[in-house]
Amino acid sequence: MDGVDYLVNKGIADNDKLYVTGGSAGGIMTAWMIGKSNRFKAAVVHKPVINWISKTLVADNYYGYANSRYPDQPWENFETYWKFSPLSLVGNVETPTMVIVGMKDLRTPTSEAKQLYHALKLRKIETVLVELPDASHGINKKPSNLISKVAHTLAWLDKYN
Repeated sequence: MDGVDYLVNKGIADNDKLYVTGGSAGGIMTAWMIGKSNRFKAAVVHKPVINWISKTLVADNYYGYANSRYPDQPWENFETYWKFSPLSLVGNVETPTMVIVGMKDLRTPTSEAKQLYHALKLRKIETVLVELPDASHGINKKPSNLISKVAHTLAWLDKYN
């Protein structure tokens, strides 16, 4: 957030017109940022990891994460996995949030995106879930998926302009 503050202080960014979006690792950071700050008018979270416990146990690269991401396995070190999960911050979120995921994404499975979406719905935070039926983690590989992702993102952000 120091970078955002710097840009606002320099007059490059308008503190009243801040939006945030990101995919994959950027989706994790976007979900984390809206859990830590309510300064954004809207957010779009693409293909995120929301819960490191479930991600570790269901994603296609589970073995690498289970043996390297955090010490021990999720059931042995629940606190650490949870502490770094954006879902642990969802009680703080007030930012209207669009969640986008590819239905064939094995890297950040749809269950990750749905956890964020459902948690926000339960909290009555304005949210929408966009599921792209023919998209894997590489949503942008198919031009129609890229166009759909960009169109949904722009429409959501424009709604809060």
